[in-house]
Amino acid sequence: MSSTVTADHLTPVRPRWLLPFGAFAIVGFCATQAAALLLSPPDQDMGHLQKIMYVHVPTAWTALLGPALVFVASVLYLWKRRTEYDLLAASGAEVSLVLMGLTLVQGSIWARPTWGIWWTWDARLTSMAVLFLIYAGYMALRAFVEDDDRRARWSAAVAVFGFLNVPIVYMSVIWWRTLHQVQSTPETVDPFYKLMLRVNAFAVLFLFIFLVGLRYYSARVERARAAQLEEAALVGREVHV
Repeated sequence: MSSTVTADHLTPVRPRWLLPFGAFAIVGFCATQAAALLLSPPDQDMGHLQKIMYVHVPTAWTALLGPALVFVASVLYLWKRRTEYDLLAASGAEVSLVLMGLTLVQGSIWARPTWGIWWTWDARLTSMAVLFLIYAGYMALRAFVEDDDRRARWSAAVAVFGFLNVPIVYMSVIWWRTLHQVQSTPETVDPFYKLMLRVNAFAVLFLFIFLVGLRYYSARVERARAAQLEEAALVGREVHV
């Protein structure tokens, strides 16, 4: 006779802060983008085209910050061998990959009227494309390796290796001749532009935190469900969720 077991005690509880913080992050992002677009004066040289900076630059900043989270979580997994660190690294990598793709697309949209071309093998663009491909490979690896421990160890190694490209992306405009401008400093940016950049940088960062938190919670639920099904198959029980 088979017995019945519920999965409530195995299913992670969604953090109370997640949805309110997500609503705050989404509303905040829309509000800061609207404020930057509507209130910011046009640039003397680029006109209103300059306003793509308010989404492109914060997206690029966060796309380079994300790999730091993945790196730390991966190192912690290799050290502690705890599943939570592996799932956190995977969640951070997934969201970071989206941000890297958006950075490349936004950069191409900005490059077309500014440089006259959609793409050039510029040092900054190329190194960011390489970082995108590394993280695409990371996600592909996770999708094709079935063994949990092997997948976690191999993907952690890729994450550690991939993080080495982050300083290359950041320093590329200094180390090589490049069409892409060097990093701006507060002294070289109009005070209002600087304010809008900082506000939007926090808005994108908060959105990143929410998306990683949401994906991490979903990943834990998926892992718990898989464990329940595996246990039920071994002992011939039914799992109700």
